[in-house]
Amino acid sequence: MATIRLEIVTPEKKVVDREVDVVTVPTENGEVGILYNHAPLISTIRPGVVSYTVGGATEKLLIAGGFVEVSENRVSVLADVAETPEDINIEAAKSERDQQEKVLGSWSGSVEDFQTEKEKLLRAQARIQFAGTK
Repeated sequence: MATIRLEIVTPEKKVVDREVDVVTVPTENGEVGILYNHAPLISTIRPGVVSYTVGGATEKLLIAGGFVEVSENRVSVLADVAETPEDINIEAAKSERDQQEKVLGSWSGSVEDFQTEKEKLLRAQARIQFAGTK
């Protein structure tokens, strides 16, 4: 099987840099599966799980914030956050979710600020769900 190059980078470090068989990325328009010779693509990512398969073994990371670019059998994910289930403090994520629900429940600010706060809620919810897969 032909492979593609996957790079996942956060502001702190390069998290993944390897040849993979397939990648699935959560984009604003839904999950996108990427195989060898995929059409060029640039998209924002939504909080969720990126998974990639190498020789039948699948690895998963929670990602949030950022972009994905697919070009010439290379997938570049530039994310604000990339975490394994072990990296996540589930109690802190639940507290963050509860706080964001309160903030959004009594919202009176701008639409742009609402979207920023909603993104925080989605990230907390994704962290809780992903950490539950430990």
